[in-house]
Amino acid sequence: MDHYKHIGNDGKVIPLPVGKVVCVGRNYLKHIQELNNEVPSEPLLFMKPATALCPLHQPIVIPKDKGPCHNELEVAVLIKETITRASIKEVKEAIWGLGLGLDLTLRDVQSKLKAKDQPWERAKAFDRSCPVSQFIEKQHVPDYTNVAFSLRVGGDIRQQGNTQHMMYSIIELIVEISNHFTLVAGDIVMTGTPEGVGPLFAEDHLEVTLDNHFAVRTFVV
Repeated sequence: MDHYKHIGNDGKVIPLPVGKVVCVGRNYLKHIQELNNEVPSEPLLFMKPATALCPLHQPIVIPKDKGPCHNELEVAVLIKETITRASIKEVKEAIWGLGLGLDLTLRDVQSKLKAKDQPWERAKAFDRSCPVSQFIEKQHVPDYTNVAFSLRVGGDIRQQGNTQHMMYSIIELIVEISNHFTLVAGDIVMTGTPEGVGPLFAEDHLEVTLDNHFAVRTFVV
C-alpha cells in the first residue's frame, strides 16, 4: 500500500500527522433521491480509519470480489488543530485547507448492511477506500459555500457538484462533528457527495477537478 501523506498544492508534504476520516452521508438532496434514501434530520456521520487513505494521483485499487464499487466524489477538509465542541470561529481557524476525496463504496455490501440495520464499515472503510488529492490552503478558497468540483470517467462528466447545494455547509458540518468527536491535527472531514454515483471498472480513466485550483488524472486497477 502506498504510504499516504497530506500534500499541498505545491507538491510539498504538509507537516501534519495522518489521522482519521470523518465522513458525512446524504448531504446533497439529489444524491439522496437517486438512491431512494430518507432525508436525515441531522448530518449522517461515519468514519474511515487512516488505513483507508491513499493518494488520489496513484492508481485506484478496488476490491475484485465484493460487487460494484461506486465513486462518491466529495470536498475534503484538512484539520490543522484540535477542536471539540467548537464555535464557528474556532472551526474556521482550525481548517488547513480544502481538497477532494473519493468515498469509495461497495454498494451491494452497503445495501445488505442497511437491510440488516448494521454499520457500513465493511462497505466504506476498507483499505484504500479513500483516495485523497492535494490540499489548497484556505486563504486561496475565500468562500466555502461556493466551491465547484467534478468527476469525469472516460472523458464524460459523471459527477458535478457545488458546495452551495449542500444541506449542511462545511462550517456547520464541522461544528456538528466537533460536538460528537474531537477532531485533531491531520484529521480529514469528507463533506458528502452530489448525484452521479456509479460503478467503477478496471482501466477506467478518471479526472477530478476542484474549481479553478487543480485537476488530478488517475485510473482504476
